[in-house]
Amino acid sequence: MIRTPLALSLAIALAACGGPPDNGAGGADDLGNMLVATNEASAANDPALRGALRDQIMVDPALVRQANADTVRPPAQPASGALPPDDIAARKEPAEKDDLRHAPPPGPCPQCTAARRALTLGSLAESQGAPATCVANVAYSASWANRLPAATPLYPDARVIEAAGADGRGCALRIVNFASAAPLQRLLDWYFTKAADAGIAAQHGIDGSDHVLAGATRGKGAFFIMLRPRKGGGTEVDLMADGAN
Repeated sequence: MIRTPLALSLAIALAACGGPPDNGAGGADDLGNMLVATNEASAANDPALRGALRDQIMVDPALVRQANADTVRPPAQPASGALPPDDIAARKEPAEKDDLRHAPPPGPCPQCTAARRALTLGSLAESQGAPATCVANVAYSASWANRLPAATPLYPDARVIEAAGADGRGCALRIVNFASAAPLQRLLDWYFTKAADAGIAAQHGIDGSDHVLAGATRGKGAFFIMLRPRKGGGTEVDLMADGAN
């Protein structure tokens, strides 16, 4: 057979390339073999390492007890929202070393029933005749306990539970609920004396275990104090001062 120059050139080119392509089958096999060889040489396939990873972990019970010794753990029971005991900082002498005048003997207490029905300090003020516009603007904050008028100040060892008040627009309203370690009679006499020193005549009423001291005078405002004994000793007090600046 006689080869033409073109056919001869194609034969030489194919010979130089090593023959026709094999559709990549041989290259894929080579790549797979390389990956297998690499994996077999990996440290993860080391028999000693594989054995160490698969073995059970040794645990020392004594050391386990010491683990996380400084970790903040939750309390064993929910935190209590109760007030601290009244006698936590009790003093042997009275809160003030002054000569107190005795409150008058108690009479009827028409305000007591309405006061017991009040669920909030605002409704307590409303039940005792505070103006509706002032009651509507009542704001709650313990700071109101420090803004009581001179005739009805906060008792020296008072533990404020809740306080509210309203100022402006003709309002000067203060309502405070607090607890004291002092006996009820001591608080009655103390507030009666303070009111008398301010020129306010106070009336004393009683209904069951509830005592009320109330008074009003033109230009000096009005006040209402409801006192009841606490279980375990001490006294709980609701104090309202209206318009006394």
